[in-house]
Amino acid sequence: MASIRIENLRKGFGALEVLKGIDLDIADGEFVCFLGPSGCGKSTLLRSIAGLEELDGGSVRLGERDITHVASAKRDIAMVFQNYALYPHMNVRKNLSFGLALNGMKREEIDRRVDNAADILRIRELLERKPRQLSGGQRQRVAIGRAIVRDPKLFLLDEPLSNLDAGLRVTMRVELAALHARLGATMIYVTHDQVEAMTLSDRVVVLDKGKVSQFGTPLELFYQPANLFVAGFIGSPRMNFVEATVAGQEGAHITLSGGGLKRTVAFQADTAMALADGSKVTLGIRPDKVEIVTAGEGELAGSVRLVERLGTESHVHLSLEDGRDFTAVVRGTHPVANGEAVHLRLPAQHCYLFDAQGKAVPRRLDAETQALITNEKGKRVA
Repeated sequence: MASIRIENLRKGFGALEVLKGIDLDIADGEFVCFLGPSGCGKSTLLRSIAGLEELDGGSVRLGERDITHVASAKRDIAMVFQNYALYPHMNVRKNLSFGLALNGMKREEIDRRVDNAADILRIRELLERKPRQLSGGQRQRVAIGRAIVRDPKLFLLDEPLSNLDAGLRVTMRVELAALHARLGATMIYVTHDQVEAMTLSDRVVVLDKGKVSQFGTPLELFYQPANLFVAGFIGSPRMNFVEATVAGQEGAHITLSGGGLKRTVAFQADTAMALADGSKVTLGIRPDKVEIVTAGEGELAGSVRLVERLGTESHVHLSLEDGRDFTAVVRGTHPVANGEAVHLRLPAQHCYLFDAQGKAVPRRLDAETQALITNEKGKRVA
């Protein structure tokens, strides 16, 4: 296997610049997801690594080898596509072996690799079937098997589970995680599904408009987002945001007011920042940390538009007094009702703060959360 180093990678289509100087270092054996909204450049970045796109600038290294201008077929990379790309007239065994035979590999080695992949993916009983006789999940296993038999240095997976139903996606996520653990291979996985990214990855690359917005472990992205984009993109329901003004600062304590806040909120940062009194900032808080309280106890007020009762929890969709949307997640039996006027508390220890440029103000984490993040980083290094 091998590491991947990408330096100042740029790619455009005509006047449209899709990748705007990407720099990434991916360690040998890592499982990394490219995550972001449609049009952010994640599939173009994957195709650029695979050699399926001609670059406008930058370089790609696989281990010690510069593959920037190496033909796709000679990069020692295997790619798994969203649409499986199986040959419909060939049975599973031939689908798995065809590329190897085309490259002149000996029959004994081909059979060994095909049987090994079939055992790893538990598809031995499917080897004589045609693709039309397989379920979606079975076809995806065959597509992954075709990558495994090549014994590549790098696996690239382009939204491989997007055509499967919700239940099967969960099953295949477990299968992929187990496969990565068995192979110890370097894998790069493109997805727009943050659950896939958060559950599968050692680290996640969050892309926004052709740039890396943040590259970190799943827990880092969730608890220590670098900016407003990452904070709003990671997490479901998405983080709530309130515009506010700095009313005072003493050491690492920043006091906020305005923006519809009924009372000041004291935000405790890691370090004091140069946020002058009167500076415009954005306060963020995740819906599950919002508390519905009695009048006079909260920092915000609004009215309930819709209550989604999901069993153990309820999602309460609100309109604040200034008309902005806001969401709270409460216990499933909370008696809140549609049309009700409510008051909301924003516990300061659960608030995030972003400056006028959208950059996160470093915040203190509780010991348990910090230990989880440190442990997650340690596992990746190990």
